[in-house]
Amino acid sequence: MTIDLRSDTVTRPTKEMQEAMWSAPVGDDVMGDDPTVNALQDKAATLFGMEAALFCASGTMTNQLAIRVHTQPGSDVICDKLSHIYLYEGGGIMLNSFSSVKLLDGERGRINASQVTDAISPEGDIHATVSRMVSLENTMNKGGGSYYDFKEIEAIRKVCNKHRLAFHLDGARLFNALIETGESPKQYGQVFDSISICLSKGLGCPVGSLLLGSKEVITKAKRFRKVMGGGWRQAGFLAAAGIYALDNNVDRLNEDHIRARSIRDIFVHKSEVEEIYPVDTNIVIIRLAANISAPDYVRELAKSGILAVTFGKNLVRFVTHLDFTDAHLEEMRKRLL
Repeated sequence: MTIDLRSDTVTRPTKEMQEAMWSAPVGDDVMGDDPTVNALQDKAATLFGMEAALFCASGTMTNQLAIRVHTQPGSDVICDKLSHIYLYEGGGIMLNSFSSVKLLDGERGRINASQVTDAISPEGDIHATVSRMVSLENTMNKGGGSYYDFKEIEAIRKVCNKHRLAFHLDGARLFNALIETGESPKQYGQVFDSISICLSKGLGCPVGSLLLGSKEVITKAKRFRKVMGGGWRQAGFLAAAGIYALDNNVDRLNEDHIRARSIRDIFVHKSEVEEIYPVDTNIVIIRLAANISAPDYVRELAKSGILAVTFGKNLVRFVTHLDFTDAHLEEMRKRLL
């Protein structure tokens, strides 16, 4: 039995999801007449109380489309230094939007309103970039699945309003946060100008993310998606998986969180582990002793049939998901204890 905890992107469609996919009516999405894509976009927009949505291939694409829409060449994006949009999207902020970044040092990847205020370029300063956009990540991948206090999000929204800044959310794992906080998607739709949500992580779809926003934002994003080569044809087969996931796979995310905490409890007893990040959702990050190489440790785990990833100096990450069951957890416990 291989225990794959490299990411929650490794999940495969369930039989029920496959059946929904293959029975989906489809059309040509570039022409706007794929009924299943349109249904998914309408469903997501309604769920968040936003005007429109756009189905895309990945969360990187939806994030980069939002940045392209909200910024201009020579402007900047304010975000945490651990943000996915900065670390893991191939320099897309610079490459796609000709914009810079203001990197903040948040608490486990979570920034606050005061930090945002201090980072905004003075108006009229010809030496500085022009601040155009603030981006948050929730949950925060590099922060070990940490999530925001919604009151802080509202405080940052007020700063954005005062300084006329666009407010974007990289919500790749937003539903994991919502399961823990009990907040609603509509609360998020009310404060953000754009939201990216991923369908292929905890929700278990084979591929796909959604960008949500106003009709104006989505109309512009659809044009840039085409320019990036992101137009697709009978995408309804994939969109059907998204509809199924939103209907069936959100509430079960709590199971992933419970199993993640059980993995934490396993590593508490390991002498080579110096620190375990707080386990808030479905991500477990361990810090190894200084004399232990993270790549070597991951290779040793793989020899035992346990797959994980290195996540920085002496750091190893595990991510639970719907294909990681209680049986996998018990087997992992036997192999490690």
